[in-house]
Amino acid sequence: MVLYVITAKVHEELTKKFEKFMQERHIPDLMKTGHFFDAKFVKQSSGLYRISYHAEDKASLDKYLENDAESLREDFIENFPAGIEISRKIQEQ
Repeated sequence: MVLYVITAKVHEELTKKFEKFMQERHIPDLMKTGHFFDAKFVKQSSGLYRISYHAEDKASLDKYLENDAESLREDFIENFPAGIEISRKIQEQ
């Protein structure tokens, strides 16, 4: 299993909009790509979020990154052009 982990630092005035967007749009859209079998959205503290997407293997993650990541990232940036710092990492388990 491979985890694709996103950490988001969100300015306080954007937290409600961010939570709604992630839960109602971004995460469902990402799951529709078929490259992941689970996703977890966790608020770690005020303005700090961790989203982990679970893929069966590295090949599934690579297909997502090659075919779908760019358009989903562009959509995210259109909705949040500023006020959010994103970091990404891959964890193999």
